[in-house]
Amino acid sequence: MAVRVRIAPSPTGLLHIGTARTALFNWLFARHEGGEFRLRIENTDTSREVAEAVDQIQDSLRWLGLDWDGPHTFQLDRMDDCRRVADELLAAGKAYEDEGAIRFRMPEEGVTAWDDIVRGRIEYPNEKLEDVVIVRSDGRPTYNFASPMEDVWDGITHVIRGDDHIPNTPKQLNIIRAVGAEIPAYAHVPMIFGMDGKKLSKRHGADAVEEFRDAGYLPETMLNFLALLGWAPDGETTLIGRDELIQRFSLERVSSSPSQFDYQKLDWMNGVYLRELSPEEYAHRLLLWLGENGYDWDAELVTRAAPLVQEKIAKLSEFPGFAGFLFGNVEPDSADLDGGAPMLAAADAALASLEPFEATAIETALRAAADRLGLKPRQAFQPIRVAVTGSKVSPGLFESIELLGRETTLSRLRAAAGGAA
Repeated sequence: MAVRVRIAPSPTGLLHIGTARTALFNWLFARHEGGEFRLRIENTDTSREVAEAVDQIQDSLRWLGLDWDGPHTFQLDRMDDCRRVADELLAAGKAYEDEGAIRFRMPEEGVTAWDDIVRGRIEYPNEKLEDVVIVRSDGRPTYNFASPMEDVWDGITHVIRGDDHIPNTPKQLNIIRAVGAEIPAYAHVPMIFGMDGKKLSKRHGADAVEEFRDAGYLPETMLNFLALLGWAPDGETTLIGRDELIQRFSLERVSSSPSQFDYQKLDWMNGVYLRELSPEEYAHRLLLWLGENGYDWDAELVTRAAPLVQEKIAKLSEFPGFAGFLFGNVEPDSADLDGGAPMLAAADAALASLEPFEATAIETALRAAADRLGLKPRQAFQPIRVAVTGSKVSPGLFESIELLGRETTLSRLRAAAGGAA
């Protein structure tokens, strides 16, 4: 039988990074095996549904490059089918009514067991299994009924999900057996923790795919990084592209131990991916990110500035803070200009009629001005940098001045000279 897997997020908000990692494992397994990856929206608890979340879930998966086979489905679309099966279970004595709801009759003796692909043999004492409600009094099926039944109807061969679902599995196994259907294979993947050993949440920083996108991470980075949260091809390889991930992925190499979400490693990895982009692609990604985040900046100037920052920033979101001086006014801190008035005046004189107004000529002129004042480059160039960029940290000074242009540069030098006197 061809492999068929699914991801079934709840439409209750932004797509959590843990759910995205589980989706990735499902997708990689399906693509590696030449099978199908399905998207199902688990909306049995309609009181918690957020309408926009359905679109957001799809957008986040698409951004990561996770395509699904066939149209996405909604669990509640199968409500009538669930009710029909519940009635059959009632008629067979495998379920009973309880205050308007329908409960499934769990076995009372022995164990419910399965061979988990990730965690090995798991046995659950049946005496600890409650008779779960499968249909609420208002007619809606519960998660523990709708989910396994839809797995049966969709022909799901492998259920790959977080290990927080392990307590649900024996309940669902018994329901599947009761309807006489084939049991899928189960693989429960480890939880994702922060570096403090606690479950990843808002207190650690961003925890939704959309937030990482807004923060300026590349989808290639996130795909690579998430794949290594609980899985490793060999214990050594760190940078792995999409095609290689598909080729090398196997559930047998998924760890049963919790993985740690290391934001520093993520930043490092994103910087590597950014630096590997061609200048043209890098500028394109910058322009897309800026547009998506409300920056209406001159595209030509962004493209010219892109090479100055490509080696320096780890996230696209750092570009406005690093190169924003090219697109708006700056307010230098007078303390950072202290003692710089002579050099600012010398720079003004050196650049006022300089031709051509290009980085190489600008550097030569400013170094000559510093020599005349007997200043070392660092002493001379810091007040200039602060004056024209508003910061002690910026892209290359001479290239930045070229991009700013003569008029803006001279205006900023003169304004700063007054504050540095």
